[in-house]
Amino acid sequence: MSMEWERLVSTVRLGREDDRGDGGSRTEYMRDWDRLVYSSAFRRLQDKTQVFPLSDSDYVRTRLTHSIEVSSVGRSLGMLCGEFIKEREPTLSMAPQDFGSIVAAACLAHDIGNPPFGHSGEAAIQSWFAEHADRWLEGLTERERQDFLRFEGNAQGFRLVTRLQNAVDHGGFQLTCAVLAAFMKYPRPSDLPATKDRISERKFGYFADDAAAAERVATQVGLVRKGPGAWTRHPLAFVMEAADDICYGIVDLEDGHRLGRVSFDEARTLLWPIAFPGGAAESQSYRQLPDDTGRVEYLRARAIGHLIGGALDVFRDHYDAIMDGRFERDLAGASRFAPELKAIARLSRERIYATPSVLQIEAAGFEILGGLLGKIVPALVKGEAERSAADRKIAQIIPQQFSRGATPYARLLGTTDYIAGMTDSFALKLFRRLHGMELPGTIV
Repeated sequence: MSMEWERLVSTVRLGREDDRGDGGSRTEYMRDWDRLVYSSAFRRLQDKTQVFPLSDSDYVRTRLTHSIEVSSVGRSLGMLCGEFIKEREPTLSMAPQDFGSIVAAACLAHDIGNPPFGHSGEAAIQSWFAEHADRWLEGLTERERQDFLRFEGNAQGFRLVTRLQNAVDHGGFQLTCAVLAAFMKYPRPSDLPATKDRISERKFGYFADDAAAAERVATQVGLVRKGPGAWTRHPLAFVMEAADDICYGIVDLEDGHRLGRVSFDEARTLLWPIAFPGGAAESQSYRQLPDDTGRVEYLRARAIGHLIGGALDVFRDHYDAIMDGRFERDLAGASRFAPELKAIARLSRERIYATPSVLQIEAAGFEILGGLLGKIVPALVKGEAERSAADRKIAQIIPQQFSRGATPYARLLGTTDYIAGMTDSFALKLFRRLHGMELPGTIV
């Protein structure tokens, strides 16, 4: 059963299905991009870890700048894929730029649900709930338990864009179903076992509380059902993922060089086969660059261009399998540049991600998020008679939208909603204050 583009590009808005657009020159997908870029949730990415947590350097990427760069690459790759799709589907009433706009919006939101301190923040939340499962997860269904034991930033992102943002106005951003489906890399619940050799089954994409929203999106765009609550990926989800893979693989190397963790010769050796594939001679523009920083930036730009082309080739070559839901590889990893990307990943793990300063701050993130959960979960989840005086004080501090849950599961979600939405700096500040290490500067 093959998916159909007429459904896959649906402009129906989740939570505002009667919205038919403003009739202006902006497409519905452009409106989605605008809604995301002007949101407070997107602005908070400015103070969320990309690779170097709480870096003192203004040069290195944050989640905000990374998301903008991914969106830029996604727009280009999506448009090129759109040109190919139009060749295969000539009657489709879509311009190639529209495909680029769908991917660009999905890319802009791809990290919006990540907690503080990057992927170590996800691991910190998982670890805390695993350690305290007997106390706080008792009585939950298996799917509800797995939502916390396998806590996932992708699922938190789906929850944020469909429910948490603008909660008083229908909930979420009311994005088009096309963008929401392209955003969902893992259209499946948390209690299904992970499968490493199938890219769409390595993680999960929505919490039990958001199953109805996932069902509406998948049904609206016509994803192929794989089982209860699970579907194949939207074809453009592969494109969004490729844009992310291309950016973090290449720009982390550039950041590592800028911070002195990767030498110029190392960066050049790794980037050159991608920037100048097939033994192509260096360009005159490259020879005229005055310093190593400029040369690495030039190689990074050329490498990204060729990686876009490599991902496009994979999309073309496997188009029928992608449309049938049979393709289960990432576009970048399946491209002709896979060996070069693996070499970059190996050096990045050894010289960038595993440096003492990064590891120390990630370890501190475990302590900070674990400490916050240890204070906030009892304050929100305990019954009124069980709460201590300190619990009651903390419950008063938490914004009301996170403390209204009617069940223990809903109140636990309120806790993770609150913590996942924090910036790195705010999480550190609140941890210090709840543990008596810091007081507010002004007492009102």
